[in-house]
Amino acid sequence: MKKYIILLGILLSMTGVKAQQDSDMSSSKSLFEEVTNLKKKTDKFNFYLNMNASFDNQFVDGSHEMSKFNMRQFRIEAKGKVNDWLSYRWRQRLNRPNNSSGNIDNMPTSIDIAGIGVKLTDEFSMFIGKQCAAYGGIEFDLNPIEIYEYSDMIENMSNFLTGVNFAYNLNDSHQLQLQVLNGMNGSFASTYNVGDTHIIQSKTPFVYTLNWNGSFLDNAFKTRWSASIMNEAKSKNMYYYALGNEFTQGNFNMFFDFMYSNEQLDRNGIMSSITNSGRYGNAVDAEYLSLVTKLNYRFNPKWNIFVEGMYETASLKKDLIGFSKGKYRTSYGYFAGLEYYPMESNLHFFLTYVGRSYQYTDRAKSLGSYNNYNTDRVSLGFIYQLQMF
Repeated sequence: MKKYIILLGILLSMTGVKAQQDSDMSSSKSLFEEVTNLKKKTDKFNFYLNMNASFDNQFVDGSHEMSKFNMRQFRIEAKGKVNDWLSYRWRQRLNRPNNSSGNIDNMPTSIDIAGIGVKLTDEFSMFIGKQCAAYGGIEFDLNPIEIYEYSDMIENMSNFLTGVNFAYNLNDSHQLQLQVLNGMNGSFASTYNVGDTHIIQSKTPFVYTLNWNGSFLDNAFKTRWSASIMNEAKSKNMYYYALGNEFTQGNFNMFFDFMYSNEQLDRNGIMSSITNSGRYGNAVDAEYLSLVTKLNYRFNPKWNIFVEGMYETASLKKDLIGFSKGKYRTSYGYFAGLEYYPMESNLHFFLTYVGRSYQYTDRAKSLGSYNNYNTDRVSLGFIYQLQMF
């Protein structure tokens, strides 16, 4: 592993030289304006490329598994304001299958967002169409290209769903959102492996979310809290709570996210995989807890250093046939990285370490096929939301 770290250090130095050579080209203008030297005079159409690409070195239990170049995220996005009260937004992930067959909203899962925004008054607005769920949490609200690795909780959630969002600005510092979305992208059968014939598909498989976004102390402290209920199946619901808290002081920034999910029919899927979903169908009364914190320090206008930690558990709230209630898995995440911003735009190069540890309890190990393991990844790459027009 040492030789790969040395190699990445050399590559980072080379990247830094090239970036400094381009630093005098710093601009917040779109690529269209740069090329044509014409100022874009309308906000009706904006087009972006969202990219996260890296050279990854992957390890399992300390042994090198693979090195590869990886386009982790590649999304295109268009958005704009048609007039004072009407706007639109579309974003699609190109490195994901585009098949919509069987999806209840007739939309491919590669599309994150596709809809219109309607501003009814200065305080009240709505967004109609496919959109990101208004779940709380600071990291959840970031552009996906900014994430080096999601927590298990977010990674296994359905985040982009179709429906309507109502937003009301109480004042300049506080906003409430009420959102009603389809609870699934695909069919009930493809979402849940239901082995129990007594579990019946809901006729209203919606997720309802109440979200509060707050700002205090002249934006030094921000909150993004939410409570959600999802009608998974007849007489079976999921209850999800997320409390995101962010603090910024000068060049220092940190956030802490608390997430908890109580799933009467396991949607996350981790507990179902442990209890052998092929035999019993999705686990019932699954419970997940996730704690995530990240600290950033911008020690130089062009350099940022960060560390991030995760703690997550997967449990059963009640006894299942052949399985006792209690915790089955604990996972840890420990990240560190260095980021270089050569321009006024959000382009940045990074060198990161991502470590994960998965620990199974004795009740999980007694099933015979679960052992503790660790994964590590050292990556060198770039993140860029490039405004094309």
